[in-house]
Amino acid sequence: MNKRIGNIFKGDKVIWMVFFFLCMISIVEVFSASSNLTYKSQNYMGPITYHSIMILVGVVVAVVTLNIPCRYFKLMTPFLLLISAVTLLWVLVWGESINGANRVISLLGFTFQPSEIAKGTMVLITAQILSAMQRETGADRKAFKYIMLILLPTVFLIGIENLSTAALLFAVIYLMMIIGRVPMSQIGKLTGAIVALGVIGITLIMTLGSVEDSPSEQTNMTKSVSSTDANTDKTSIKGGGIFHRFTTQRNRILKFLDHESIPPEKYDIEENFQVGHANIAIASSGIIGKGPGNSMERDYLPQAFSDFIYAIIIEEMGIFGAAFVVLLYVVLLYRAGRIAARCENNFPAFLILGLTLLLVIQATFNMMVAVGLAPVTGQPLPLISKGGTSTIINCAYLGAILSVSRSAKMKKETEMEEVRNN
Repeated sequence: MNKRIGNIFKGDKVIWMVFFFLCMISIVEVFSASSNLTYKSQNYMGPITYHSIMILVGVVVAVVTLNIPCRYFKLMTPFLLLISAVTLLWVLVWGESINGANRVISLLGFTFQPSEIAKGTMVLITAQILSAMQRETGADRKAFKYIMLILLPTVFLIGIENLSTAALLFAVIYLMMIIGRVPMSQIGKLTGAIVALGVIGITLIMTLGSVEDSPSEQTNMTKSVSSTDANTDKTSIKGGGIFHRFTTQRNRILKFLDHESIPPEKYDIEENFQVGHANIAIASSGIIGKGPGNSMERDYLPQAFSDFIYAIIIEEMGIFGAAFVVLLYVVLLYRAGRIAARCENNFPAFLILGLTLLLVIQATFNMMVAVGLAPVTGQPLPLISKGGTSTIINCAYLGAILSVSRSAKMKKETEMEEVRNN
């Protein structure tokens, strides 16, 4: 029996344990944080049943993916690139609007975000380019040009409707190029360009984005509000067109930069709904928390089961529970780094690092938002937040990581073969 189970759950056992704990935390906390959905649907078990099914499907996808030798992932690149390009263009024109942004495609009764597929595709392409163009002194200078040629259009298409996801993807590829030893002169020029574009972008956002004073749309838990606009008043937009998201982004920046000390009796909880209730959840948690299922702020915090689930984790599990969640992502990154260091070939090493950075950096952004260290971005907590296709795709990423740990040729194996031959 143990041997049969071991044949199914192949790959690095530590990563499997991290995956198991993240899934268990997800089921418990999403069940607790879905009171809003339960109230509206009048179905006590519906939301958590759906989420549990998605996790089970995700585990199956992870098992299937890990059984694909990592060298075969290269064959998928042209198809994934084509799918990413088509769906990113499709979602801009015919995608469903969520919170004023076209982010999802509905197909055969299922909805998915093309950006989720595009992120993994870009990591896969970058890993291939960096591995194919490695020289003794580092990556060939042409590698940078090839990566930028594919990355920039992808980031632009994603960034029109989802700037935070575009920034996340760019950050991951940027780190992959540093790890892949792209010449520092090129990295330096790219860094300067990023700073310049950042200044221009913020200037445009602050100039074209506008706000009309109006009462907050957040009034009670029965409102269906997403994290993207939960902190945003009714708006008017000067720029229009591709600039229609500037107002939301401007509001987030202003609220994040507003560090004015406000007495509790004068704090407007309606104006700062998400951040206010997230702070209440964290402040009332204590060291050991209130216990699973005992959150109070889940009934008031929009998207408690998604973008702000880390605040609910802190409230229910306390500082120790919050630190444990952080530790799980740190262990995932550490194990991926150890496996990458042992890979004999460059491609699996770059692939496992890229996919792990994708998950860990997104998790970092989500947790920073929940504790007030970053402006609201709308990024869910990978493998914990409630999700549909995003959960499945994240599980596929983890399956690819496990595939590298299982099928990539390791340096120790080569050394043992040499010893045997001698």
